[in-house]
Amino acid sequence: MNETLKIIAERFSCRAFDDRLPEMEKLEKIALAAVQSPSALNRQPWRIKVIIDKEFIGEMDIEGMHVLSEAGDKSVYERFMDRGGRLFYNAPCMFLILQQSGAEIDTGIVSENISIAAASLGLGSVICGMARIPFESKNGDTFKQRAGFEIGFEFGVSVLVGYAKKFGVPHEPDSSKISFIENYSKLS
Repeated sequence: MNETLKIIAERFSCRAFDDRLPEMEKLEKIALAAVQSPSALNRQPWRIKVIIDKEFIGEMDIEGMHVLSEAGDKSVYERFMDRGGRLFYNAPCMFLILQQSGAEIDTGIVSENISIAAASLGLGSVICGMARIPFESKNGDTFKQRAGFEIGFEFGVSVLVGYAKKFGVPHEPDSSKISFIENYSKLS
């Protein structure tokens, strides 16, 4: 198996990070992989904010957990509490992907490049849409300002990155979800 396919097969969603911040060289390589992502008409409708301020990530974590604790449906809050009570799993780094309106597919591609690049460098990662919560909370404007949101850009998704505290198992691929469409002329 080639190295890229091996990394994809072995990657898992890390939900327990240790306190070590990855080396800046690794973070720069991941950021470069992010902006090397393909996009429709090469518009590159994203901005990548690499947050390595543990205190800032912690403040967003607290805000997000507070919002979840006050929600009518407590199931998501309880799920995070069962996983250690941290929305961002103690991640020391957050790749925040901001997008222009309508760029969801391009943003998804960026998040996958970040995740695969992190795995190739021996780091854990998890694609995390829950980072939206603090940015949409009552303190959201403050968080947006601190994160450097630019006019015309909104939250897309985030990828939490760091050294895995414990290693997970990749999900089992379900080959039944694959179908091949054969040449119509062969079927006639």
